[in-house]
Formats: sequence, structure tokens, C-alpha cells
Amino acid sequence: MSGAPSRREIRRQDRRKAILLAARSSFMDNGYAATSMSAIAAELGGSKTTLWAYFPSKEELFSAVLEEEIGRFRAALLATLELHGSLEDTLTRFCTALLAKIGAPDSIRLHRIVAAEAGRFPELGRIFYERAPRQTQQRLAAFLDSAMQRGELRGANPLLAAQQLLALLQARLYTFRLWNVGEAVDLDSDVAAAVDTFLRAYAPDRP
Repeated sequence: MSGAPSRREIRRQDRRKAILLAARSSFMDNGYAATSMSAIAAELGGSKTTLWAYFPSKEELFSAVLEEEIGRFRAALLATLELHGSLEDTLTRFCTALLAKIGAPDSIRLHRIVAAEAGRFPELGRIFYERAPRQTQQRLAAFLDSAMQRGELRGANPLLAAQQLLALLQARLYTFRLWNVGEAVDLDSDVAAAVDTFLRAYAPDRP
């Protein structure tokens, strides 16, 4: 039977949280390339050796920051795919939650960092893709595959279908905010258009 965490473990957890907070601020403000382990260690008032004991590389530190950023949201997002009501209702809930998240200012800043620096740092793009888009695509694909098996959608490649729905969802509001284009777009209307277009494209085949 496990007891409460020891003081040492609590201090270690608190230290890890402090590192992630400082790293998040540096990545967001300075970008990936300009963020250094030395600068983070100096800000925290410790040594690089201490920092490396928690995160052996900048890649692992960025990965941990990203997981902290999206981990809690991912669970809430995937819960929206529990089928309550019609297929359209479920997809609308999912798309509304996702678009609100990826269109938020912090998400936009993160996406800009990854897009700007993935060419020089391929590991950055890989970490981001594995932690965010890929997991969302796979979970949505599993949900769509179930809908196809029930005959609510025509049979097709469920992963491709998931990727196409996500592309439809990002066509306006997300794109305008990513490129800082001052176009006024309503989130709900964007979601409704994406879901409607998707359901028309994947409507069950007629006998």
C-alpha cells in the first residue's frame, strides 16, 4: 500500500513544475532556437547539471512542455467523441472544442514556433506532430471507423477521413489567426460548415 509522497518527492515535483514553467515562457517568448538550457538554469537559480537531471536535452524539455500544454486538454477533447445524440451532434462538439483550442492565442504562438523552426530542427516538428496532430487524427479516425461500421458514413479510409475533416475545420478562423489576418470569422459557423461539408462528402452510399 503506497502512502503519501515524501517531502523529497514533493520538492522534486515542485522543482519539475518550476522548470516547465520557466521553459514554457522561454520557448513562447524566444522561440526554440534562442532558448538554451543554460539560460533556463540561470533563471531558476540552479546549475545545468540539476536541470539535466530532470531533462537530459532541450528536445526532451520541449516535449515535456508540450505534453503539459496539451495533456489535460486532450482528455477533455477525446471525451467529446463519446456518442451522445446524433453523429452530427458529436462531431460538432468535438470540432467546437478543438477549434477553440487551436485558435487560442497560446496555441497560435506555439504553432508559429514549430512552423518557423521545424526546417532547422526536424525533431521539433516530429515532437509536435506526435504529441498533438497525430494523436487527434488517430482517435478521430477510430470514432469515424465505428460510424462507418454502423452505416452512418460511407465506407472509406477512416484516417484520411479524419484528416480531411480537420483540414476543413482549419480552413478559415485558424488560418486567419495563424497568419494574423484580421478577418472576422465566427467559430460556430466555421464548425457548422466543416461538419456539414464532411457529412455530405461521406454520406452513406445509396442502395
